[in-house]
Amino acid sequence: MGLFDRMSRLLRANLNDMVSKAEDPEKILEQAVIDMQENLVQLRQAVAQTIAAQKKTEKQFNDNQDEANKWQQRAQLALTKGDEELAREALKRKKGYSDTATMLQSQLTQQTTQVDDLKKKLMQLESKISEAKTKKNMLKARAQAAKANEQLQNTVGNMNTGSAMAAFERMEEKVQMMEARSQAAIELGGNNLDSQFAALESGSDVDDELAALKASLTGGSVNQAALPQGQTQPSSTTSTDDELEALRQQLKKS
Repeated sequence: MGLFDRMSRLLRANLNDMVSKAEDPEKILEQAVIDMQENLVQLRQAVAQTIAAQKKTEKQFNDNQDEANKWQQRAQLALTKGDEELAREALKRKKGYSDTATMLQSQLTQQTTQVDDLKKKLMQLESKISEAKTKKNMLKARAQAAKANEQLQNTVGNMNTGSAMAAFERMEEKVQMMEARSQAAIELGGNNLDSQFAALESGSDVDDELAALKASLTGGSVNQAALPQGQTQPSSTTSTDDELEALRQQLKKS
């Protein structure tokens, strides 16, 4: 295959592809109906012209037929008057009109057939145009639905649903973690409060014992109100045995 043929084929292929992509079904259908309507107008004009020609031929036929009949009557009149020469001339005139009428009758027959054929074609074209309009509206609706569906699919296709769902999952995990931390804080707060009260409840006796121990070891003063009536606070010269005994008694009381 020659280079020119290959380039020619490539050019035609590219042009066909461009035309195919540029074709809009709605516009093409609309233009097709317009073209059919233009053909209908032209066909109606042709039918009208043919009918007019038929009417003209019919009138000419009738006129020539009338003339032929008239000269036939004149020929008969001349014969009744004994003028054969005049009758002969009348018959010649009659023959001319008769021949013309015969020719016009043949033409009229052809025109009548043509008019009938054009009328049938006109009715067929009108029916096709009506059908085409109905089909055009249906195809336009289908084309519009197809375009809307294509746009919807493109929109859905362009949406990054995976990323969006991943974001939802991350946020759900984050909310769950926040809820867990909140619950843990509540539980820890309750445990700390219980521990504090337990420490207070268990630590009072130890504090009292510690205070008594300090008082006995340092020889500090004891609350006079806590001593039995008639007893005095032991002096700083109390012996070790007495202090030890006092400590024992204090521990027994606690």
